[in-house]
Amino acid sequence: MTVRTRVAPSPTGDPHVGTAYIALFNRCFAQQHGGQFILRIEDTDQSRSTDQSEQMILDSLKWLGLTWDEGPDVGGPHGPYRQSERKGMYRQYAEELIEKGHAFKCYRTSEELDALRAGLKESGENRALKPQDLELSADDQVKREAEGVPYVIRMRVPVDGRCEIQDMLRGTVELDWALVDAQILLKSDGMPTYHLANIVDDHLMEITHVIRGEEWLNSAPKHKLLYEYFGWDMPALCHMPLLRNPDKSKLSKRKNPTSILFYQRMGYLPEALVNYLGRMGWSMPDESEKFSLLQMQDAFDIQRVSLGGPVFDVEKLSWLNGQWLRDQSDEQFLDSLLGWAYNRDYAMKIIPHLRQRVETLSEVADKAAFCFNGMPAINEASFGHKQYGTDDIKVWLQYLLWTYEARNDWNRDGLFADAKAIADALEVKIKDFLFPVFIAIAGTSASFSVVDSMEIIGSDISRARIRHAIEVLGGVSKKQMKKLEKAYRDLPVG
Repeated sequence: MTVRTRVAPSPTGDPHVGTAYIALFNRCFAQQHGGQFILRIEDTDQSRSTDQSEQMILDSLKWLGLTWDEGPDVGGPHGPYRQSERKGMYRQYAEELIEKGHAFKCYRTSEELDALRAGLKESGENRALKPQDLELSADDQVKREAEGVPYVIRMRVPVDGRCEIQDMLRGTVELDWALVDAQILLKSDGMPTYHLANIVDDHLMEITHVIRGEEWLNSAPKHKLLYEYFGWDMPALCHMPLLRNPDKSKLSKRKNPTSILFYQRMGYLPEALVNYLGRMGWSMPDESEKFSLLQMQDAFDIQRVSLGGPVFDVEKLSWLNGQWLRDQSDEQFLDSLLGWAYNRDYAMKIIPHLRQRVETLSEVADKAAFCFNGMPAINEASFGHKQYGTDDIKVWLQYLLWTYEARNDWNRDGLFADAKAIADALEVKIKDFLFPVFIAIAGTSASFSVVDSMEIIGSDISRARIRHAIEVLGGVSKKQMKKLEKAYRDLPVG
């Protein structure tokens, strides 16, 4: 048997360090066994998936050296490697399950589903919705079908009992069938959910080992059941411990930068980041802290993974990055510096905005510093405004951050339109609204256009600087956050 592993990210935002973490362990496992590592793009969420995000995933993983044997850019015998390009095949598998009695058409509306869940709660039943809750009478189904009511295809699941899952790290894990819902397999638009597409693609791509985050452990019973329904062999499962914030909560962008591009833009070496991710729940046999990807592959043993939640500590990463930098020769250090940001392509984005604002070349370093720095040196006094207080400004920045986090593309016109829409909804002049954004991004209000600045430095670092500014202004408590979220939803934007 040829070992085949895969990583299957969704192209719906900045490439996540968690994706790199899972890709690293899948690649090392495949390499250790003389196998193959596959990249598959899971773009079933067509409303959020973008070509730009997919390209960022490809670029960031290549930057880290986590290359693949088969994928959307290199091809392979099991393509296509984008789920959107495989759309036609999923319906036949869903229909096959209906014919075998393992799935059914569900015509329930969202209002009906809410009512059914409320009914279970009122009756004190702690279980998921099951087929018997969801299926209509034969007459009602015929009526809705005749009316052209949209439907989804759901799988049948047991009502009670326990499901045993074999995990490479945990051994036998028992999960309660009562908590497993009648999962949607095919949506009303014809696109599969992750659960159907994942099983079908893993089977057709001959994946032998599924190494993924432990958040998927509760979905394993559905996947095991689907393999049984289709009569296919199930790959070996290995659920990796989740990356954690220093407070042990799940790694999130609100508490830690999570974009691979953020670390690239901040000047971390790819070797150092891979090294650090390799230490997340795993260790070398000799317990050495600094090691290369090749060294990790040569010494790799999946059984050395610890199930304790590994803490992603940026300070520790920075220390390790320093070790890598200090081990470079002067020429290597200069090459890293030039490749990072002091290169022609990046400089040419800045020069058109800078050239009109300087009288001598000696002014360039000062005026362009924010394009190369990490977080600006700002404090609460930096946001002093003659008309608005810091509480108002903090709210503006939080609203803008949420809006920018939802933006799929990243260009100056769209960024300005978002800011203008929020300013208009708050009845604030755009000049006043953008003042704290200048401070957050450039550390001064005397910079060139802030939307041009954000386009140049990129989405990951721009959003990180806005988050940093919010923290400088005192941050937002959980109680405040709930109020702000409601107020934000009620904003008359667009």
